Amino acid sequence: MASSEVDTSSGVAGRYATALFELAKEEKALDQVAADLARFSETLDAFEDLRRLVRSPVFSAEEQGRALEAILEKIKIEGLTRNFLLLAAKNRRLFATPDMIRAFRTMLAREHGETTATITSAAKLTETQITALKQALKAALHKEVMLDEKVDPALIGGLVVKVGSRMVDTSLRTRLNSLKVAMKEVG
Repeated sequence: MASSEVDTSSGVAGRYATALFELAKEEKALDQVAADLARFSETLDAFEDLRRLVRSPVFSAEEQGRALEAILEKIKIEGLTRNFLLLAAKNRRLFATPDMIRAFRTMLAREHGETTATITSAAKLTETQITALKQALKAALHKEVMLDEKVDPALIGGLVVKVGSRMVDTSLRTRLNSLKVAMKEVG
């Protein structure tokens, strides 16, 4: 399920993220909510069963809510973030939580005078690679950069870096496709 750039002002994800952001700001809990959302996102990435629960329309809102409550308790997510995720389940919007989290991160970065870059790689990046990437982006953009990491094995190798509407695609898949098109034109 590929998602386009998150518009933080409209759409389901934007509306939910904006509401959460404003509540968290009011309660001076932005960093806590961001940490909770990061933990939930990592859990979502790690467990296929949880991704299925979140995405599948087969589960009722009640089933999603009960399962989510147990998961949130296990990963120690409480308070505002817990209530937010349970509300999303109750309203049948759990499928949009990855986009909601991205939108929230974008708003938080803006609040902190940072920018968010979406990095898609063929394999999970090491801490050394992430640090080097952040430094390179900071030098190019002249501001702090928060990374939203994604893994797509279909890229084969290389990276796709997206900041706002700008995208740099150095993936091996794209290079091979370009070569394939060039060879067809010659033949």
